[in-house]
Amino acid sequence: MNSEMLLAIGGLALLDTLSPATLGITVYMLLGNKEGLAKRLMVFLLTVAGFYFTVGVFLMLGLGFLADIISGFFQIRFVSWTVFLTGVCLFIASFYVPARKHSVPSYSVSAGVRSAAALGLTASIAEAGTAFPYFTAIGIMTASNLPWTEWSPVLAGYNFIMVMPSLLLYMLSFLLGRSMQKSLERLHLKIAAQSGSALSWIICIVGIILIFTSLDYL
Repeated sequence: MNSEMLLAIGGLALLDTLSPATLGITVYMLLGNKEGLAKRLMVFLLTVAGFYFTVGVFLMLGLGFLADIISGFFQIRFVSWTVFLTGVCLFIASFYVPARKHSVPSYSVSAGVRSAAALGLTASIAEAGTAFPYFTAIGIMTASNLPWTEWSPVLAGYNFIMVMPSLLLYMLSFLLGRSMQKSLERLHLKIAAQSGSALSWIICIVGIILIFTSLDYL
């Protein structure tokens, strides 16, 4: 795996840190009951990362058998133009994504580890349809026909980066205590109000990546 591919996948992972559901629920949990918070939050984040890692592995194994076909498809002018035009459409559509309020699922202060796992699974499934950067990264690795010894650690690192902002928020909340309360409340409101903007940025950047990926085959 060359450095250019690693940079592209790393950039997509950083883009995935904008996930309004994962970050929003993390903030909501930090604002709630502090008893057993560390365990509940870790279970939540491990569930999210584990879900996406498992989906990624299945996609890589399944698509791995089609790598040669996919690479061949890209050399077909019609397919390359379709990918290019899809990227252009995503880029244009990103400017028309309306800002929307993001409703964070209710999380009871008495909820335990099982509820945290269920919440993580629910958040993952809810956002799976908009995980454009993740699926783009998998497509890049699949098209390159990488062996599992190379793509599996990259996939694990991707998912770690994806939940890293939530881990950093918890560490800051743990170190600063009550002084973080007002900041968390403001962040919670901002995430709820700007989830549409985050989605528009994701669609825009994925569109650009599709455009530049297909240029060599036009």
